[in-house]
Amino acid sequence: MRIVLVGPPGAGKGTQAAFLAKNLSIPHISTGDLFRANISQNTELGQRAKAFMDAGDLVPDEITIGMAKDRMEQPDAVNGFLLDGFPRNVSQAEALDEMLQTAGMKLDAVLDLEVEEDEVVKRIAGRRICRNDSAHVFHVVYAAPKAAGVCDTCGGELYQRDDDSEATVRNRLEVYHTQTEPIIDYYKAQGLLVTIPALGEVADVTQRAMDALKK
Repeated sequence: MRIVLVGPPGAGKGTQAAFLAKNLSIPHISTGDLFRANISQNTELGQRAKAFMDAGDLVPDEITIGMAKDRMEQPDAVNGFLLDGFPRNVSQAEALDEMLQTAGMKLDAVLDLEVEEDEVVKRIAGRRICRNDSAHVFHVVYAAPKAAGVCDTCGGELYQRDDDSEATVRNRLEVYHTQTEPIIDYYKAQGLLVTIPALGEVADVTQRAMDALKK
């Protein structure tokens, strides 16, 4: 299957993408991984992307599209893939359609993980990271440490990343509404959109998505 996963920040796209890709035996292709791989391998696209990132600028669509195209042409993606974070806007969605059409392929579904805005803010703004080890992650509501501000695992101090502050989260949501949300209507017009309520246990959300895909 060829699937695109969309949804606001904090909807659980990365978590769901990993489970769905495993269940469907297709590679999970995330924009973050594409950038990291191209930069670490020092590809031409990676060098160009890094120059923009180092200057604090957004990476142009053509570079992101080029990275996605290269990745989708890898042997493990011949029989399908799950895209997470790409396309990010309508022009990228149009470029993806063109790529697939040229290769004689098409998307099977676009899964939209639906979460209320206040829930997104609660999920992200409540996150706390251990200063000693960023893999130790807690949440003030959903996974509270035994002692406030102290990591259960190593006793390190827990803190809120600047990216996780409520003001930053609301700004990221605004960017999502402006840039990415229009692709929902774009794919709805093609009859590809499947909306999945993303509240509840991770396994329940995955099951909802799998059931929707079977239909």
